[in-house]
Amino acid sequence: MPRLTRTRTLVLAMAALLAPTFAVAQQYDYERQDTWQYPASLGQSPIDIQRAVATEGDMEEAQAIELRDTQAALRVVDNGHAVEVEAHGPDALIRGRHFELMQFHFHAASEHTIDGESFPLEGHFVFKAKDGRLAVVGVMYREGEPNKLAGEVLQALGGAHEGEIESEDIAIMLPRDKSYHHYLGSLTTPPLTENVEWYVLDNPVTLSAEQIAGFNARYSHNNRKVQPLNERPLIHYAAH
Repeated sequence: MPRLTRTRTLVLAMAALLAPTFAVAQQYDYERQDTWQYPASLGQSPIDIQRAVATEGDMEEAQAIELRDTQAALRVVDNGHAVEVEAHGPDALIRGRHFELMQFHFHAASEHTIDGESFPLEGHFVFKAKDGRLAVVGVMYREGEPNKLAGEVLQALGGAHEGEIESEDIAIMLPRDKSYHHYLGSLTTPPLTENVEWYVLDNPVTLSAEQIAGFNARYSHNNRKVQPLNERPLIHYAAH
């Protein structure tokens, strides 16, 4: 094979190998969100939660979020676009329906805003029902007292890309008061699939300044821009 042809073949082969990497990098390029492809619909997430337009939930129907079996072994992974914690065991009753927790991960700054207010960090607890339906519980984090599990998540990663936590109670990453705003939206990362149930909790949880800085050291801008509500119902539930 002539040298020029052989060189060209190697270049093409390398390009083919690198193409998937470039595609993934572009897929999660938060500086070029306008290039993300998503369904031609009006139901995208995140949104600005405007309390004044929310309707109170029907108290004759099941409304509460009830976490169960919250102690679990956890696997912490830096997946290339977020710090993610995989959990097996915790489950929840959400408005009377059973869901299992798949994982939770973090966005900085918060993706949802509340009456225009942004928070340093937002956690997404991704639950899945047996029929495949997704429900995501959003938790806002602000600076204050340290959080034990947040510290363990950062410690488990250390300077690596994955780690283990032998056993911990995931409930300490969520507020005790599970009051929320609910709407039907989408995933906030590609492929931005819609028909996702969102439950954004009213009450933030505190992390220390050092813990917030630890998450920002990994990702300080992995939040999608706010999307229009487009007249979707926004329901508020006040836990009792």
